[in-house]
Amino acid sequence: MTKKTDRAVGLFSGGLDSILALRLVADQGLAVTALHMRLPFEEDAGVEEREALARELGADEFLLFRPGEEFCRMLENPRHGYGKNANPCLDCKIMLLKRAGELMGKIGAAFVFTGEVLGERPMSQRRQAMDLLERESGLTGRLLRPLSAKILPPTNPESEGIVDREKFKDFRGRGRKPQMALAAELGITGYPSPAGGCLLTEPVFGRRVFELLEREGCTVEGLRLLPHGRHFRLPGGSKLALGRDSDDNDALVRVAAPGDLLLDARVSSPVGVLRHTTGEVPPEDLALAASLVAGYAKPQGTPTLMVHIVRLAASGDEFLAEIEAAPADRFDPALRRLMV
Repeated sequence: MTKKTDRAVGLFSGGLDSILALRLVADQGLAVTALHMRLPFEEDAGVEEREALARELGADEFLLFRPGEEFCRMLENPRHGYGKNANPCLDCKIMLLKRAGELMGKIGAAFVFTGEVLGERPMSQRRQAMDLLERESGLTGRLLRPLSAKILPPTNPESEGIVDREKFKDFRGRGRKPQMALAAELGITGYPSPAGGCLLTEPVFGRRVFELLEREGCTVEGLRLLPHGRHFRLPGGSKLALGRDSDDNDALVRVAAPGDLLLDARVSSPVGVLRHTTGEVPPEDLALAASLVAGYAKPQGTPTLMVHIVRLAASGDEFLAEIEAAPADRFDPALRRLMV
């Protein structure tokens, strides 16, 4: 039916649905380009494993899509609104599908496919929403959902004989048993368990996103900071992120941007990233940030601690000062009200 010059672009998250969709398409003899997206607040850990998995399943090409400012503009004003938290699922999916469509045209692929299952997700996988995604992404007739294809209208590649519709599935609903049974039938093991999904769907992260949008506006640098540590909005407008443990400290150092201040008490202490987006950090914010770093350091009970302060710069970090700081009372209600 197909010839190897037939190519498809598949959205590939690395979850079970996208795994099965890729395998079903690749097993029909098409060349597959797997497109994997990482949002600004997601680091690249695990990308190599996703690529290896995609290639094992039959993809001959793997591409990483990392949206930046375009994601920020969409997040600030999603045309189709948010879900329960800060998740603009429909607009985000349209953005990804548009990128896949651009890639489809560039490489001469016949269609785009996804791991969507009709009725599996309440916001983006209702029939009406799936039709909207196809229409607004510009992929009418060229967007195939292999796991639910037999209960959806035939797409162009099915009608044109590029793929055999009968080899696809009729899955629907939120249950995972059909997918797990298909994985067993195909000899696919070790796939990830269903997770909570995107961080934007989580209440705490969502509050941080909305606070960022209100106080600073959306930037890639602002989003990268949000998943890590405790966050405080200080009285002078600065944002302070404090690591909770050594992994958090390492992550904060990785995502800190030029111009940020790094604070460290040089004991068993959190790393603090202090950021003021409209100029220099106000002195009162710097003093309070140093006090908070000292307050979350161990051991407790030390009258003062010396807090080391460095400014990050592309040309080389700059030591600014050491501040002798009295540890803040982490249980002080006034300070806790500053937490984001």
